[in-house]
Amino acid sequence: MCPGDTRTGRSTSGHTLSKLAGVHQLALLFVVLLATILAQPLGKRTGLAPAVLMTAFGCVLALIPAVPDIRIEPKLILPLVLPPLLYASARRTSWRQFAENWGAISLRAVGLVLATAAGVGIAFHAGVPTVPVAAAVALGALVAPPDPVAVTALAGRLGLPRRLVSVLEGEGLFNDVTAIVIYTIAIEVVVTGKFSVAGAVWDFLVSAVVAVVVGLVLGWTGSRLMARLSEATWQVALGLLLPFAAYGIAEAFGGSAVLSVLVCALYLTDAATDFSDSDYRLVGDSFWEITEMLVTGFAFGLIGLELSTVLRDAGPDWPRFLGSAGLVIAVVVLLRLAWLLATWAIFRTAWRRREADEPYTWRETVVTWWAGMRGVATVALALAVPFSTDAGAPFPRRSEILFCAFAVVLFTLLVQGTTLPAVVRITGVHADTEAERELERRLWNRVLGAELDRLKEIAAAERLPDEVYERLRDGFERRLAQADPGAADSNAKLNTERTLRFTKRMRAITNDVLEAGRTEALTARREPGVPPDVVDRVMRRLDLRAGGGMP
Repeated sequence: MCPGDTRTGRSTSGHTLSKLAGVHQLALLFVVLLATILAQPLGKRTGLAPAVLMTAFGCVLALIPAVPDIRIEPKLILPLVLPPLLYASARRTSWRQFAENWGAISLRAVGLVLATAAGVGIAFHAGVPTVPVAAAVALGALVAPPDPVAVTALAGRLGLPRRLVSVLEGEGLFNDVTAIVIYTIAIEVVVTGKFSVAGAVWDFLVSAVVAVVVGLVLGWTGSRLMARLSEATWQVALGLLLPFAAYGIAEAFGGSAVLSVLVCALYLTDAATDFSDSDYRLVGDSFWEITEMLVTGFAFGLIGLELSTVLRDAGPDWPRFLGSAGLVIAVVVLLRLAWLLATWAIFRTAWRRREADEPYTWRETVVTWWAGMRGVATVALALAVPFSTDAGAPFPRRSEILFCAFAVVLFTLLVQGTTLPAVVRITGVHADTEAERELERRLWNRVLGAELDRLKEIAAAERLPDEVYERLRDGFERRLAQADPGAADSNAKLNTERTLRFTKRMRAITNDVLEAGRTEALTARREPGVPPDVVDRVMRRLDLRAGGGMP
């Protein structure tokens, strides 16, 4: 065989291997996403958050030699994962919640992140004197921010007080902004060897201003576009693109990409009242619930899978890193406890005055401390640490920095995450469900009152016959009984067992009748000559009719 043929054979062989590697990557991705779905019922049964289960699952896969590595550029992890997760989390909150808890949130999202970056930097430099201070601070910055997704997933399952959950979510959403700014400055100092306090402050201010401007512009533009789109699926699709656009544009102009996504998401959430309808809410809630579940599972599965990358980079020296990792874990965990206890002792009087019915207690402080789990942002920032400086020298102790970062993530997720339910039980922290139930009852009655007032106005304006008005009124009151029997009991007009029994019976009959119609439509879908899209349109209208409680 001539030399040219040899090269061709090698090229073909390399191409084949590349294709096989791609197939293995897709198979692994499918396994991770399938595990994400199965982790949901398993999490309900065990009481563990799916994020914790997926991290453990990823670690197991990483230790199996036959499992291929997932090759994703570190610089792409945050842009791919953070925008949808931040947007989905922000949709559950509002500007008002942040305003009400901004004091506690800023103490953690800014003050605690700065303290953690400094504390870890000092401790790591003292333990490994050959590491430059800037590199040690970079490690402190990337392990400083608790993950909002992991915290939200656990807090939602543990029945914590709503105000405490709001503060934890707010901390998780905003602390990435502070951490990434510190991380970027520290990495630049190590790579270039230059540092300017004035320049760092200026970069921070520019980053924040650009992020807010980009987020507001995209939020305003997106809300106007959504108001002009007539289909809920189009609106939701635009909502999926906007967080990625906010992230990319802010980053391109030197702004904080994370802050830009948060501002855009919060603006759209508050503006949704201007363009949303029941279709948008039904489609949007379902879409974002599925998206958040799959992206979260992939992200935390990736955390576990990257363990093999970290161990491979560390090589046979990784046992020597255990001491440094233990030191960093201790600083991260204990500094959070000290900070939270100190701020509680200083501000508890003010917090108690503001929340007289639910004071901020030391028990809540302990739960908040143990809920500080690290996750996606820490892993992405660790993997994005450069391999070398501008001078061509290797980045100081890069392998050890990665090892310590992963140790913090795995400890906080697999140790704190699995034991947090026990900490909640021991401290006795739980939401006041009766107070929330009463608030829900009052809200239902407000809704019914607004509906009946509007019905009176329409009846007077259109001179509806009395029997028509009464029939419509009875229908709205029965709908309240269906939606919330407890609220209906508090209403004098619905406070009878007879009304509730009648309502339940009518609902059962309606569902039975509608199910017969759905079955007939699905039967027609399998018949020749019946276009499936026509059947699907009929099915959608049937489902919407059932959701509205219409006979």
